[in-house]
Amino acid sequence: MEMTNRIEMDGAKNIVLIAHDKRKQDLLEWVKYNRPVLRAHKLFATGTTGALVEREAGLAVTCFKSGPLGGDQQVGAKIAEGALNVLVFFWDPLEPQPHDPDVKALLRIAVLYNIPTACNRATADFLVASPLFHGHYARIVEDHTRARDAFIAARTARTG
Repeated sequence: MEMTNRIEMDGAKNIVLIAHDKRKQDLLEWVKYNRPVLRAHKLFATGTTGALVEREAGLAVTCFKSGPLGGDQQVGAKIAEGALNVLVFFWDPLEPQPHDPDVKALLRIAVLYNIPTACNRATADFLVASPLFHGHYARIVEDHTRARDAFIAARTARTG
């Protein structure tokens, strides 16, 4: 059985916003509608989405690079470091993305590190309406060190 860690999240969350091109307007409308709630938190975003949110919604956003230019990977790294608490990622399931492996890797990291993740407007609405969104929360994250060490030991034994 894997060990678990509790990662503390304060009332003010670090929220990352991402939207594919055909979903940017939907995310922007969601952000504008939830502006009073989002003001209480620190916002991050990939480049184009962040610039749009700053300009159109008047909220301060710390921007990473654009998704296809490495922004998704930057976000994934920050999630792994524990620096981001919530992912709101309006992705386009109907449009092939040239950086699709990065998108899948980002979603995998979000699940692995057990951060609340909304991939559509309904889920994002449920997230911001939850009392857990506004207060302290300790999320549980599995410690995969044993599994990694067992994999390395097994590989070393095979290769001698």
